[in-house]
Parts: sequence; C-alpha cells; structure tokens
Amino acid sequence: MEIVYVYVKKRSEFGKQCNFSDRQAELSIDIAPNPQLTEQFVIQDPVDRGIQCSYDMSEHEVNTERFEMETRGINHVEGGWPKDVNPQELEQTIRFRKKVEKDENYINAIMQLGYVMEHCIKQNNAIDIYGEYFDEEDVVEVSDEVLSAKTINVFRDPHEIKRTATHLSWHPDANRKLAVAYSCLDFQRADVNMSYDSFIWDLENPNAPELTLKPSSPLVTLEYNPKDSHVLIGGCYNGQIACWDTRKGSLVAELSTIEFSHRDPVFGALWLQSKTGTECFSASTDGQVMWWDIRKINEPTEVLIMDISRKGVLENALGAIALEFEPTMPTKFMVGTEQGVVISCNRKAKTIAEKIVCTFSGHHGPIYALQRNPFYPKNFLTVGDWTARIWSEESRESCIMWTKYHMAYITDGAWSPQRPAVFFTTKMDGTVDIWDFVFKQSDPALSLKVCDEPLFSLKVQDNGCFLACGSRLGTATLLEVSPGLCTLQRNEKNAVSSFFERETRREKILEARHREMRLKEKGKTEVKDEEAEGEIKVNQEQMLAQTEEEFFDIINTEIRRKEIALKKALKKDIEDLEGGEEEEEEGEEEEGEGEREGGGEEGEGYKGEEEAEEKAKE
Repeated sequence: MEIVYVYVKKRSEFGKQCNFSDRQAELSIDIAPNPQLTEQFVIQDPVDRGIQCSYDMSEHEVNTERFEMETRGINHVEGGWPKDVNPQELEQTIRFRKKVEKDENYINAIMQLGYVMEHCIKQNNAIDIYGEYFDEEDVVEVSDEVLSAKTINVFRDPHEIKRTATHLSWHPDANRKLAVAYSCLDFQRADVNMSYDSFIWDLENPNAPELTLKPSSPLVTLEYNPKDSHVLIGGCYNGQIACWDTRKGSLVAELSTIEFSHRDPVFGALWLQSKTGTECFSASTDGQVMWWDIRKINEPTEVLIMDISRKGVLENALGAIALEFEPTMPTKFMVGTEQGVVISCNRKAKTIAEKIVCTFSGHHGPIYALQRNPFYPKNFLTVGDWTARIWSEESRESCIMWTKYHMAYITDGAWSPQRPAVFFTTKMDGTVDIWDFVFKQSDPALSLKVCDEPLFSLKVQDNGCFLACGSRLGTATLLEVSPGLCTLQRNEKNAVSSFFERETRREKILEARHREMRLKEKGKTEVKDEEAEGEIKVNQEQMLAQTEEEFFDIINTEIRRKEIALKKALKKDIEDLEGGEEEEEEGEEEEGEGEREGGGEEGEGYKGEEEAEEKAKE
C-alpha cells in the first residue's frame, strides 16, 4: 500500500521561506526634498475634529465557505512485521519469531523495553478501565429510528449510445473513487458505433470521469487490487483479461493473448491473497476457471473445467457467471453457474475430481451474485431467478433461508460489511431491496425505487453507509443509507449466529427425515417389486399349466375324432362288403345268363371279387 498525502492549499498560501543572514546596510532609494512642495503647504487654523472615546463598530454579515469536518481513525490490527511476512499466515510469523529470538540483540532489546512496559503497566493499573462513565439509559438504540436511504450522486455514461453498467468496484483505500465497467450484454445486438470505454469516477465530481479506461473489447467486470490501488484487473467480452495501471494512463498495461484466454465473456474476476499481490483468477460461461499472474499474463498459470461429473470434459462443463473468494480461506473458492448450481472447489487438491468438492442446487436460472457472509464465512448468499437464498456449507441439499418469489427478476446482491444480518438486492424494475432478517424475514426492511430502467449491478462500500448500483442505461447511482442499516446493533452477532445455527440444525433434521422417508419408499418399492415378480411367476405357472391342459385337450379331442371317423369308415366298409356279396350272387346269376348269351365279362367279375376281399381285410 502506497502512502500518499495530497496538499490541498496552493504553495503561495504557505508564504515565502525567510532566510536571514548578516550583511552590510544598503541604501535602496534616496529622495531629496523639493522646495516647491513646501510653498504649497497651507496651515489650517482653526481645526474642528470630533473625538470619540470608544471604537467605531458596524454590523455586517458575509457568506463564509462551508467547512466540512471529517473524523478519521486507524484500525491497528498488528504491526512491526517486514513487508515479506504476511501477519495472517501462521507459519511465516512462527518462522520469523524463531529467527528473531536467535539474534544476539534480542535479549538486550527486551531488557530495555521492559522498563518502558513496566511503566505503562503501572500507569494502566492506576486507572479503572472498568469504570462506568455513561449510564445505559442515555444510550439511544439506533433501531428506533425510521430506516431510510437517499440519493447522493448520479454518474451517467457520457457516450450517446448507452451501455449497461455491468460491474462496480470501490477504491480500496479512501473509497473516494468508483470504477464502473460498461458493456452491452444483449447477444449480437451491440451497435457498431458503440464505445468500448469504461470509467473511473470521483465521487465529488459526477460531471466528468476522472480516468477513461480503453480496452480492446467492452469490459464485463472490473476490480481494484486491494494491495495496490493503482492496479485494476478487467474481464473483456471477447474472453481476454486486461490489466491497467492508473499511473501509466488510460491504455491497457497488460493483456492476455486471445489463444490462451476464455472463449466467452468473462463475468467474474477476483484478486487472490498472495505475497506479491499480482495473482488473480477469472471465470467465464465457457465453463473454465483460469488463474493468472499479471507479471506474466500471456497465458494462465492453471485451468480448471467446471465439470461436476469430475471427468474434466469441456463439453459437459457448466457456464460460470459469479465468483466468490474469501481471503481468510485462501484454498477455497466458489463458482455460480448458468444452470443454477453453486460449485464449491478446493484449489490445492491434486486431481480434478478432488478439486470439485461439492455442489449446491436450488435456483431455476443463472446465479448472478454469490458472496460469503463477512462475519460467518460458512454461510453464503446466492441471487438468481426471483429469489435470494442463504446457504450453509454444512447443509448441502437445501438452503437454510430464502426470500419470497418476486414479480421482477433479481439481478445482483451483496452483504453489508458492517451488519451480519443485512444484505442488499437489485431487481429488474429498478428497485433496491434492503433485507434485515433479524428485524423481518418475510419482507424487505426497506425498498427504494432508484430509477425506471432495470438495475444490473450493486456494490457496497466498506463502511456500509454507501452503496452504488448500475442500471441498463449506464447510470451509476450512489445511495446513502440511514445509520440504522450500517451500525452494528446490540447483541446482533450473537443473534445472527444462533439464527444460522438453528436454521442449519433444522435443515439437517429435515434432510435426515427426507432421507429416511426415501429409504422407506425405496424399501416399499423393492417389496412391491418382489411381490409383483412373485405374482408374475405364479401367473406364468398357471398360464403354462392352462396352456398344457388345453394342448392335451386338443390332442385327446383329435384322437377321439379320428377313432370315431375310423369306426365310421370300418362300418361303412362292412356294409359295402355285405352289399358286394349280394352283388356277387347277382353277378353269378347274370354270368350264367351272359355265358348263355354268348358273351360275358368274366374278368370284371373276378376283379370285383378281389377288391371286395381286400376291403374286408382292411
């Protein structure tokens, strides 16, 4: 962090420096007396002159310049560490302490500081630090006042062709500047003459931007570096990652090559917690998360594909829209996707399957905002479709709290950095909703109509008093909320902690109950399937027996029919045989007559006799 103090007064108002030295007397000018002037002198006698014993006074008033007072304070957490040692890293601090303790001057320095410390301890013991100087009755509860918000400034896109203010970022040090990324997110509807510029605005000068950022493609996201306020990282519509240094001007300082960049617009880009402060990562709807180092930004240092099947196939990857990174958990990050699924990842894992830890499903559409609670990082907020949901990492199957379904689409959301129970959401109808679930869960504590066009982006200042929201026509509106929404309430942390624990425990009980019911249903289904299989087997056996019985019935019927036909044929043959004998006798008589007549058919008579004998045998 670079410490800079800007002098407001002009140099001429400080006065010229006086340099005194010993030197000889010098005659600057010598005016000689003029005798002609003495002749013009007239003595006035007598002289009348009024004398008053008091001073002359008169009443007047002027318009003075307004003097604005500002109270500044320093939150001293821990100091005395070298620049290469991060106080938040436990291993680095332990290693540095061991190194210092081995130094020879360490004991001497401790002995010298011991006397000073002893004096401070005695002085501290002489004062009652537990003394009650103010009665509790005099304390005014902030929650008693009416919640409100007012518009402070409006920053409009200076170009004629208006674009959507897609992302906002506050200056990390003084919060006196606001970086706004402008882009047209309508697919293939961007005007040919549309500008690619994004701007950095000074809060006290809404008429013109302080600095213009000129990317090669419109910016979808833009973020200040928390360690170096002069450096910004931006994600472009064509998938490239751009880096600016405000000390070098408006042009891009570093730009990733398009061959190794994203294939879709970069919707999320965040800085990582590192020693150098030059590492960041980005996410895009092409289903990839890439890590970058701005010192060598030509290609990413690492790539992770958002494939929840853990196979690393880019065709099955989910498009990433929202990113979340908490510096207190440097190895974990979360990704919100187009399919309404939140993916929790671990960067330090070795394999792709281990890097994707778990998923949270609950939204019907894309997740536009994803942020952990600054006081309780295990709980995080998601915004998508028509609801905002609060989740717990311990309950993965369902969220612990959600808002009602609104008539308008919710586009963005963020937690308050000062109050753990307050979060903000923006909607397509131009409304900002401020929720305080300790006060009310069913409806927002305050709804403010900011503009007539849809709101797309939201960013809250570190002090929680100011928030900026960007609209579809490129208007960034700065709002100031009442002290009741940005001042920590009494016992609010304990109330919110117990609230999260209670709701998480309730969801766990419900999940266990649902799991038990599903197992019971599964068991019943299996029993029903077994019974159905048994019935099918019984039915099959019955059908087989019935079919076999019908088959044998048909066979027996056919046998009986053939026997009856045979008996009929035999009976007929016998009758024919008896009729043949009678005919034979008649034939013999006719033969005798024929012989007597001189001609007879002797062969035919014998042939008929033979046929009759064969039929009788059969």
